[in-house]
Amino acid sequence: MKRKILAYLLLLAGIAVSAPSKAQCGSDNTAFQSGEMLTYDLYFNWKFVWFKVGTASMNTTRTSFRGQSAYRSYLITRTSAKADKYFTMRDTLISYTDLNLVPLYYQKRAFEGKSLRCEDVWYSYPNGQCSLKMKYSRNNGEPELRSHESKYCAYDMISMMMRARSFDASQFKVGQRINFLMAEGRRCEWRQLIYHGKKRLKMKDGNSVYNTLVFSYVEKEDGKEREIVRFYVTDDKNHLPVCLDLNLNFGSAKAYLRGAKGMRNSVEARVK
Repeated sequence: MKRKILAYLLLLAGIAVSAPSKAQCGSDNTAFQSGEMLTYDLYFNWKFVWFKVGTASMNTTRTSFRGQSAYRSYLITRTSAKADKYFTMRDTLISYTDLNLVPLYYQKRAFEGKSLRCEDVWYSYPNGQCSLKMKYSRNNGEPELRSHESKYCAYDMISMMMRARSFDASQFKVGQRINFLMAEGRRCEWRQLIYHGKKRLKMKDGNSVYNTLVFSYVEKEDGKEREIVRFYVTDDKNHLPVCLDLNLNFGSAKAYLRGAKGMRNSVEARVK
């Protein structure tokens, strides 16, 4: 459950962008500012009953990276002591981008069950290309080192989310498929989202209601397409993910936005 929840808290939208220069891998930021903090409650379905199993939090601050001004964004996800009896999750993801949202570095430390996975991605932009150096290890084993070079921009889960939050979703059409190149510690692969239109969504507390944009993330296995998650982001300048419905191999899970502080824009999508 850990891998899916983390990935889909972050994936809002993406578009394949040709990258003849570092500058074109960036984007204007209209959605967030330094000091933004988001918190989520995580739930799992067991025999038609929903149980709270943990929390997640995300924080973005302005800092420096290798001598240049940068944004540092991190996501921390934790299961509760009660849930730990069945599945333990202790994960931290960190991403650095420059102030134009160009990816610089990504780190992931994921402890799930009894397994520890470590991923690192370093970005550079020589000769009009996007060049990646990647490192992956599991349970403190020998690291796997890989590289990737492409004329297309690549993003990790967090840097893609930060960039995508400023996209103009009014240009999307229902059923539109959106491609993006995703960098992980072991590989760099094309991924796909589908836009499903707009929906007014009531939150789990029964009180909050948001106008949202609806997307799904799909994967192919043995040539068959499977929806992994359907998620809802606010239909305003913030594009906050407020709810995620996850279809996992061993059941269903949900993530609900619990709190948001330090927002750059007013949350106009909240209607109640």
